[in-house]
Amino acid sequence: MTDINLEKSIPFKEELKKFIKIFLFLSLIILVAINWQIIKGMFNYKAIYGEIIDSLKKEEEKGVVFKAPETDEFPFTPLEKSSLTRFTEKPDSIEIPKIEVETPLVFIESKENRDYQAVLKKGAVHYSGSALPGENGQTIVLGHSAPSFWPKKNYNWIFRRLDRLEAGDEIIINYQNRQYRYLVYEKLFLNPGDEIPRGGLTNSENVLFLISCWPPETGQKRIVVQSRLAQQ
Repeated sequence: MTDINLEKSIPFKEELKKFIKIFLFLSLIILVAINWQIIKGMFNYKAIYGEIIDSLKKEEEKGVVFKAPETDEFPFTPLEKSSLTRFTEKPDSIEIPKIEVETPLVFIESKENRDYQAVLKKGAVHYSGSALPGENGQTIVLGHSAPSFWPKKNYNWIFRRLDRLEAGDEIIINYQNRQYRYLVYEKLFLNPGDEIPRGGLTNSENVLFLISCWPPETGQKRIVVQSRLAQQ
């Protein structure tokens, strides 16, 4: 009968455990290194939204982004206007029923990236210089789209499911005690720097653009959901 040397077998098990730990640690390091650009993008919201804001500035210089003409005349008759809006006591906000979003809508006059980064923590943000809700022109709203596993804080999650919106889905904007109802008609995925198409815009209608980085895990592209002001 062969005797088992316990003094030798126990140290071997300890060495094996140590080897497994080192192997797992090195594997994790290699995995992070291979996917560094993806991981970096997940944490770099400032750079992502800086690019979005810069691209909007360039488009505005080209005349792609514009607001209503400087006039007090609403582009609809009083009867048509009343059918497009209704009174609400809700504060300035945006609602997207299909993806269960109801978030404050923040307005800002600055076009500096650092200022947008601050207010994006408070809700969705109206892009300064674009049309106000109900005006003829393009109303542009920006919002964060953190990954699904990300903690829900500072409104970093509000646009993470924009891709689920389809033609006919409803978007509601509450602004200055008026409620504006929009219906989605197109969804686009653009590369950074691509121009936002006008979407058949004329001077007699209001088009709402919701913009965020996409996909939430990387932010390599931009998602743009376009909708038109509709009757209530």
